[in-house]
Amino acid sequence: MDAVPLWAQFLALAFLIFLSALFAMAETALMAANRHRLRHLAKRGSKRAADTLWLLERTDKLLSLILIANTVINALVTALITAIAISTFGNHESVLTVTTAVVAFLLIVFAEISPKVIGATYPERIALPTSFVLKPLMGLAKPVIWFVNIFVSRLLKLLRIKTGATHGEQRLSPEELRSIVLEGGNFMPKKHTSILLNLFDLEKISVEDVMTPRAQVEALDLATPVDEIKRQLTTCYHNKLPVYENEINQIVGILHVRKAMALLGHEEELTVAHFRTLLTPAYFIPQDTDVFTQLQYFQENHERLAIIVDEYGEVQGLVTLDDIIEEMIGEFTTSMPGAARSDCFSWDNKGECLLEGSTTLRDINKQLGLNLPLDGPKTLNGLLLELLRDIPEASVALKIGNCVVEIVQVQNQAIKVVKLISPHAVGTNFKNK
Repeated sequence: MDAVPLWAQFLALAFLIFLSALFAMAETALMAANRHRLRHLAKRGSKRAADTLWLLERTDKLLSLILIANTVINALVTALITAIAISTFGNHESVLTVTTAVVAFLLIVFAEISPKVIGATYPERIALPTSFVLKPLMGLAKPVIWFVNIFVSRLLKLLRIKTGATHGEQRLSPEELRSIVLEGGNFMPKKHTSILLNLFDLEKISVEDVMTPRAQVEALDLATPVDEIKRQLTTCYHNKLPVYENEINQIVGILHVRKAMALLGHEEELTVAHFRTLLTPAYFIPQDTDVFTQLQYFQENHERLAIIVDEYGEVQGLVTLDDIIEEMIGEFTTSMPGAARSDCFSWDNKGECLLEGSTTLRDINKQLGLNLPLDGPKTLNGLLLELLRDIPEASVALKIGNCVVEIVQVQNQAIKVVKLISPHAVGTNFKNK
């Protein structure tokens, strides 16, 4: 070492530490790289992305290469610093102790922590160029890697740790995909994130959660006089109407309003039989059908409207294709002028919100950030009647969770208007339920 100038030794030392840092940084970047993004880049023709994926498919060999290289380089760094210290300060015990501490400090700071933090911060930016170097190195070091992996595979086999394709990248569950969408919210428009999250919820909710309840269904009764049928058709805001006789559980078909309006233009006297000829068969579904399955059924059966029935065959409401689409992307229309939209209510400056009793609990939870129970009744009216077990009078209040619910108006055995008081505005003079 005396024949080598001191500056050359320090230059070699810096180069070795740089190489060690490079391998450490490459290891962290490759393990932290987003494989979905790499596949996307590879499909767009990126050679470096394809090389990176090729390396990640051979993780055992890649880690063997990096760790062998790092171990050898770090050993050379230790030997070189020790030689420089001995030739400069002499072969003393204190010199060796200080040298060991210096080597440890240099390797930890400059060859381990700093490069690995950089690699974790910019994984794809570092993994792509380093793969250009690591791939040919893996070919050159193949004999050494093979020799080392013989002992590694025997050790893993002894520990009964299985490796290979069957234990590679696992499929993501819906909840994990949901977490990815939530975490990626900063990289996509808020509306897109909302639509994707709503898609994950379609299998968790039933058509009963998105249906138009029976009491709000606009339907045509063939038992009424023809003049009343005409009046209802001319004031209808829907494209299709369920048609029944005498009572709504006796559905006889679905009437296309446009065809019926064309019939009204004829001069001949109309009878119920004329409207009956325009009916198409009604499409019935059970109330516990999940929304995603029903969306598929609509597509397979070429239907847009379904009548929801319970286990006794009684009509509970109806659901349309538009209802399901709005559940995914949000409301984009109303069925009639002036109809209330579920996204039109919010807390006022007093922390209060006035709602109709027919408002669904899911909409309330979504818009007001509450956690009202969804495993029972679907509407605010139903929830209050279940909790009170009686038809209440107005001005009765109760506390559900951390929200106070005050009944404002009761009409025809149903709660019509309710006032919600937000958890932040709740006082202490309300009865807990």
